[in-house]
Amino acid sequence: MMMRLRSSLFSLGYAGLTFIVAVVVMAVFWALAPQTRSWFYGLWCRLVVGLATLTCGIRYEVEGEENVPDDQPVVVISNHQSTWETIFLYQLFAPVVPILKKELLRIPFWGWALRLQKPIAIDRSRPREAMKSLLKQGQERIASGMSVLVFPEGTRSRPGHIGRFSRGGAQLAASSGAGVVPVIHDAGKCWPAGSMLKKPGTVRVIIGPAIPSVGRSAREIAAECDEWFDKHLPELGLEHSK
Repeated sequence: MMMRLRSSLFSLGYAGLTFIVAVVVMAVFWALAPQTRSWFYGLWCRLVVGLATLTCGIRYEVEGEENVPDDQPVVVISNHQSTWETIFLYQLFAPVVPILKKELLRIPFWGWALRLQKPIAIDRSRPREAMKSLLKQGQERIASGMSVLVFPEGTRSRPGHIGRFSRGGAQLAASSGAGVVPVIHDAGKCWPAGSMLKKPGTVRVIIGPAIPSVGRSAREIAAECDEWFDKHLPELGLEHSK
């Protein structure tokens, strides 16, 4: 009962914060410098992460935060278990753009405000066109100084598991020359996909050093990335989905 109450309080606060920040962003977006725009989106992320801690007891600890670059764009590749990491990693690696389903941009207020940040929106029903869009838009964003956040599993995995990675992130890194920063976490244990209930606990996040991409093939980059993830799976109690 207490968990349901705390989760409900979070949902109310989450909706309120999203509405307020989205309206402000849409009202003043065109008058803001790019850096200030990114700050507004990051503010929403920090508020939501803080709200999750306050209402639901979801805390976090980060290992390897020194590997977050502060002077160059990268391709961030992370496993995907919940909504928590999409919010947390957005503010951690800002300025950054996510790769998402184009349908999300139609969500009132949140989607409308997100559209202004020029995310890489793809049509997952057309895989070949989605890959072309990822590479084209991803190279453009990186050239403009923005990192790209990739969840190569394509969908959220159940807690304790990690799905098969696509090679889109590695291909983007190879074509753009941007390094790959791998991230692994266990957020699903506190914020499970498909459930309104949030469980108290500490999310562990591990950030690896950048994997170089210049002069390397997508296959080589992906292999090194996979090796890094396999090394850290046991630390978080994760295993590959069968």
